Amino acid sequence: MDKNGKIYVAGHRGLVGSALMRNLKAKGWTNLLTCTHDELDLTDQHAVETFFTRHKPDYVFLAAAKVGGIYANNAYPAEFIHDNLAIQTNIIHEAYRHGVKRLMFLGSSCIYPKLAPQPMREEYLLTGPLEATNRPYAIAKIAGVEMCWSYNRQYGTQYLAAMPSNLYGPGDNYHPENSHVIPALIRKFHEAKVSGSAVVSVWGTGTPRREFVYSDDMADACIYLMSLPESKFASLLGSDEAQTGYFEPPLVNVGVGEDITIRDLAIMIRKVIGFKGELVFDTSKPDGTPRKLMDTTRLNSMGWCARTPLAQGLAVAYREFVDTLISAQ
Repeated sequence: MDKNGKIYVAGHRGLVGSALMRNLKAKGWTNLLTCTHDELDLTDQHAVETFFTRHKPDYVFLAAAKVGGIYANNAYPAEFIHDNLAIQTNIIHEAYRHGVKRLMFLGSSCIYPKLAPQPMREEYLLTGPLEATNRPYAIAKIAGVEMCWSYNRQYGTQYLAAMPSNLYGPGDNYHPENSHVIPALIRKFHEAKVSGSAVVSVWGTGTPRREFVYSDDMADACIYLMSLPESKFASLLGSDEAQTGYFEPPLVNVGVGEDITIRDLAIMIRKVIGFKGELVFDTSKPDGTPRKLMDTTRLNSMGWCARTPLAQGLAVAYREFVDTLISAQ
């Protein structure tokens, strides 16, 4: 990416977008374009068209999305599929219409089949049924990958999709019902510690395995990919399956290459927070996908590897939770 190029970060206030902003600024990019939801409703096609016409960004990071954990996905499936389809459709299409040089679409590991072989390789996309609890969100994200692929084939665009494993870090959502597993557990253990509770209950059996990547590592990987030389970047943009016979979507997994059970994760978070009580598992609640471990061979072969150990990242996330959320109450 040209250091003088105008970079639009859609969703700059969220977990992903805020990490991208920190990383871009730290690496010397200053021509950064952002808009709050109040300033620009990304589900509004006309508003997005007007925004691109006015600002003409050179590069786009599409990090805006409606996201949430198992509860939120189950409670609001219509919003999860509608809002995400609208956001990504509007931005990707206007990026094409206004000559954006490179675009990165951010997705999630839930795009892969529920029972995909482990670790999950990029070519496992569309090879089996999805996990029912987040299927609307996953289908929207799969549509985003296909849209990038289609525009690359038809129009010669340079749109790449990055699929991170479960993310956590500064700027996370700690809502008691709508958050993902790490922020949900951080909040639960903190509140139990403060209140003197003897027990913390965790959803499910504790046996599912998950991979977690620190948000700033994820941002570093995305900017690394977007800054690759032309030949290397072009090699990631997918092929025309009708011509090559190979299923090669414009897709790169972003992860750490190792996973952990939810039980061990809960024990680790309990230690970070200093909760001394008992940990119990509510087996009446859903587990979700049994295992989600990403194969990061493609990313690693480009010269990038994650750097932040889970325990270290959790400690940073907890400090931020206390400093920015609890102290503000």
